[in-house]
Amino acid sequence: MKLDIAKLSRRDFVERSLQAASAALAAGPLTHLAHAAETADSRTVGPNDKIRVAVIGVNGQGGAHVEEWAKNPDVDLVAICDVDPAAYEKAAKRVKDQSRRPKYVQDVRKLLENKEIDAVSIATPNHWHAVMAVWAMQAGKDVYVEKPCSHNVREGRVMTQWARKLGRMCQMGVQSRSMPGMRDSLAFIHSGKIGPVKFARAICYRQRDSIGLVDSPAPVPPGLDLDLWCGPAPKAVPIRKRFHYDWHWVWETGNGDLGNQNPHELDKARWGLQKQELPKEVVSLGGRLGYIDNGTVANCQLTLYRWDDAFLISDVRGLPIKTPITLGLKNGGPFKGAANIWYGTEGYVVGPNYTSGVAFDYDGNQIAKWSGGEYQAHFANFVKAIRSRNHKDLHLDIEDGHLSSALAHLGNVSYRTGAAVPAGTRPSEWVNERGVAETLDSFEEYLGENNVDFAKTKYYLGRTLTIDPKTELSTDTTANALFSREYRPGYELPEVTG
Repeated sequence: MKLDIAKLSRRDFVERSLQAASAALAAGPLTHLAHAAETADSRTVGPNDKIRVAVIGVNGQGGAHVEEWAKNPDVDLVAICDVDPAAYEKAAKRVKDQSRRPKYVQDVRKLLENKEIDAVSIATPNHWHAVMAVWAMQAGKDVYVEKPCSHNVREGRVMTQWARKLGRMCQMGVQSRSMPGMRDSLAFIHSGKIGPVKFARAICYRQRDSIGLVDSPAPVPPGLDLDLWCGPAPKAVPIRKRFHYDWHWVWETGNGDLGNQNPHELDKARWGLQKQELPKEVVSLGGRLGYIDNGTVANCQLTLYRWDDAFLISDVRGLPIKTPITLGLKNGGPFKGAANIWYGTEGYVVGPNYTSGVAFDYDGNQIAKWSGGEYQAHFANFVKAIRSRNHKDLHLDIEDGHLSSALAHLGNVSYRTGAAVPAGTRPSEWVNERGVAETLDSFEEYLGENNVDFAKTKYYLGRTLTIDPKTELSTDTTANALFSREYRPGYELPEVTG
């Protein structure tokens, strides 16, 4: 069942949102034997012991997890868990030494009962991340979980609470955090050599084609356990052409590119701004523009974040880039794919990928440059923290993962509680912030170049949300209902008590 906010009356929306919030608050820990205890025995890993890892969800990014764990000399990859047997077969072939082929487990609950597993690596669809991570920590496992670590704002805080209560290592998979080239870039930003940095951009210019428009259920792969695939979400076969991957583009299971690609860039932007709390205000605008399909998330979306002394723009564009985008800079662009820009008073730094950075003055002269790093580094950092039992050794501890993931979720909450407006409508209270008018000009030109018909695909201006960083709630009760979700019985998010 889809929740299409654009088609609900205001009264229906408020009633359904409040029901969802009430259900989420009432949800408690599972009573299943494997997850009932708030603590679980776990093996003490000695300095010469190999860490026994299982990968959960291998139909996409999890395949890369399999390769990385299989080649890590400190790890034994002992199991692969996926609701789809075909995904296991495909992923297991990526293990070079087939004599050490990991065993297959379809049900994550059975996997977590295995006391021989020290850690799990989660790359499932987003709606499963938090519940699965908490179950794993309760079962005595350390957790590496892909971005976004959560499907909504509340989940990331709950994950952090469980990690601290149980003393578990929990790392989010934004690999830039461990790349030497990116770490050197951020150290330079923090050194003050381009002056104070109070403004940053998180850019995602990745073309996302239509997923098609059908009125029939997607073909369920043979042998796939649909109940387990749906997990916390409503149990229903999705209405779309393709079953796998396109879960990213519907609210029940995904978060759009703001919550798919851009948690990488949002995390680096927040890292550069040195913000360890949620922003005070957020507004988002855009839409699923340029085509009509079974997707429900935005494909083109600007989100503005304001702290007391800093500002961040998230810029997601999923239609083709026809004119190079420079955002007014003399050097460092044009921008494509995923990128970051951090602006100081004396210059700026561009991060064009996960592993490098370049610093310029405002005349466009290059000041410094850094590069280097490999995917394995972030996995190795997780192993280091498992051995030390100190979450401060993690390059992206779950609390930081939560804050960066929540930026995406806040933008989506603003967008989902907004209203359709004429193209070109701007959030008036934000237009004087640095870079906003320039970004809006560029965004509107880009939509025009793609001949977007706003009579067919609507443009939305989200509500401006006022956030209390201490409670991690807004002043808007309707918005707060989307800070959590309704969990299907048997798949509730366990809350920390006491």
